[in-house]
Amino acid sequence: MAIEGPLRELGIHDVFQMLDLSRKTGGLRVTSAQRDNEGTVLFDRGKVISASIRSTPTPLGTMLLRAGRITESDLARAREIQESGRDRRRLGEILLSLGAISARELERQVRLQIEAVVFELMSWRDGFFSFEDRDVGSAPVEASVQVSTESLLMEGARRIDEWSRIADKVPNLGVVPVLATVDDNGHAPQLDLLPNEWEVLAIIDGVNDLRGIAATLGRSEFDVAKVVYGLVTTGVIDLRAAATPVMTAAIATNGDPRAYLDAARISLSAGRAEEALSAARSAIGAAPTNAEARLTAARALRRLRRVAEASDELRRAAELDPGHPDIQLELGYAAVCQGDLRTAVERWEQFLRAAPGSIAADEVRDALASAARLSEFLETYAGV
Repeated sequence: MAIEGPLRELGIHDVFQMLDLSRKTGGLRVTSAQRDNEGTVLFDRGKVISASIRSTPTPLGTMLLRAGRITESDLARAREIQESGRDRRRLGEILLSLGAISARELERQVRLQIEAVVFELMSWRDGFFSFEDRDVGSAPVEASVQVSTESLLMEGARRIDEWSRIADKVPNLGVVPVLATVDDNGHAPQLDLLPNEWEVLAIIDGVNDLRGIAATLGRSEFDVAKVVYGLVTTGVIDLRAAATPVMTAAIATNGDPRAYLDAARISLSAGRAEEALSAARSAIGAAPTNAEARLTAARALRRLRRVAEASDELRRAAELDPGHPDIQLELGYAAVCQGDLRTAVERWEQFLRAAPGSIAADEVRDALASAARLSEFLETYAGV
């Protein structure tokens, strides 16, 4: 029997809890058009046995190799045995039998792989889920491991709380740490670090982002992010946005504003608001009269909850292209954030007149209906 629905009605946390409590066996598929991404999680009687995500497909063998837990010859030998057809065991089990890895380390690495995917999916607020009851005994998983769904949910909730604390300095896993520069007086910060902090600091090269560092160390991305937060706070390192392929192309073509704008849109759709803002501002620098660039910058600022700056960008965008429907839509949201309901209604009505068939039109009509009810309530309250 299939269980499916939009995540806005039943959150991913609730989906996992339901599958755990009902001891379901089968496959969960989660898709997000906004992120252009898809994740798959396999359950065996309520426990998670495998998880993968399209955006960062990292097979177990590659994870073990990057973490230095096995050698290339170990991996080649295990794959040769597996591909020969004579041995139907999973890759992890073959590596275990060869003595290339311990059972404890194998379970640890598989759990890290599962956690990385599950915690990424738990951050999704949009999309669609579908669960199908089916036999998972012959599923192509690489190691026989079962992870308690309840423990994943508890750890996920804890990480969400901690992420809210460190997000002001570590906005996402795509940032690249670099060693901080010494101040004008030649004073470097005093280093009194723990072993796990030294471990992270030792491989910072100004190229690898936090995901790459976590993969190299064989540690969870969350643990690396916490260490980096401490290093940023104490002034040991700085963070910068990673150069996306599109941004690199923009630089190579003498700063083409269209390439910067494309980079900003890609970053914004992937949830990387800081990167999107950086790319949008590069587009504005190359083409100050580009209304679309200012609109994208405003959206990134709103994601970062910098409402006043977003409003300024939107006003400049509206001056450049007052008829742009998306600018009117964003101006309406900005007005609501500032408590100006009347202006919000005016902007949204302009948006509907300009783009009645937009995919956001139904949402705006709902917002207008809510605004009308709120205005009626306020008028009644004021008259009491």
